[in-house]
Amino acid sequence: MASRHIARSIVLQSLFEWDFYNKTKDLNEILQRNIEIFGSNFDEEEFTKKLANGIIEKLDKIDEIIKVSAPERPIEQLNLIDRNVLRIGLYELLFSNKDEVPAKVAINEAIELAKNFGSDNSGKFINGVLGNVFKELEEYAKE
Repeated sequence: MASRHIARSIVLQSLFEWDFYNKTKDLNEILQRNIEIFGSNFDEEEFTKKLANGIIEKLDKIDEIIKVSAPERPIEQLNLIDRNVLRIGLYELLFSNKDEVPAKVAINEAIELAKNFGSDNSGKFINGVLGNVFKELEEYAKE
């Protein structure tokens, strides 16, 4: 498994735990523990921390985009996996360095996380939301 995919998996597991405890635990402590447990011989610790901290920094904006992009499924009612996979995917799609993480890579990685950790329908749901956001970005870029 590629190191960046492992990094995203660690971020997802850390966000899941942080979100499960209503954001009362220290995400950096959770993240560090998960890097130690799941990231042996891991060379993407910096990427992992940058991704997690970037998501937290932009959390309000990301969650607002989720609300607008999936209005039939209120964010509070999304299962923890889908909600946090969307946070990762949207952060990478909208706020990360496009040379480092191209849009299609961000979407594909999020779909894979959803398939690996989510329910039977998670991959389709994540694909739909991120695909719509990507189409809107492309249309906006044309204007």
